[in-house]
Amino acid sequence: MVESGGGVTFAVRVVPRSSRNAVAGVQGDALKVKLTAPPVEGAANTALIEFLAKQLGVRRSAVSIVSGEKSRSKTVRVEGVTWQRIEKVLRNIGQRG
Repeated sequence: MVESGGGVTFAVRVVPRSSRNAVAGVQGDALKVKLTAPPVEGAANTALIEFLAKQLGVRRSAVSIVSGEKSRSKTVRVEGVTWQRIEKVLRNIGQRG
């Protein structure tokens, strides 16, 4: 995780074709995210951006995939948030789930 320039960059491990969209904890140093979308034609990337934007309360345009567009291991950048905000949201998701 790197916080700089008004945003946060962090690792994400995507599990496509899951039964629901959900944060599934941490795998190694990456946030593990389950997505219903298949890993074809960018569908999982789009679903990841939409899911993270909704969970973090930011616009989709604030979320971008920095690297790993064709991999399950990705680096994601979210503008307009702090790491503390991301941790708080993830903690709340864990308590609901």
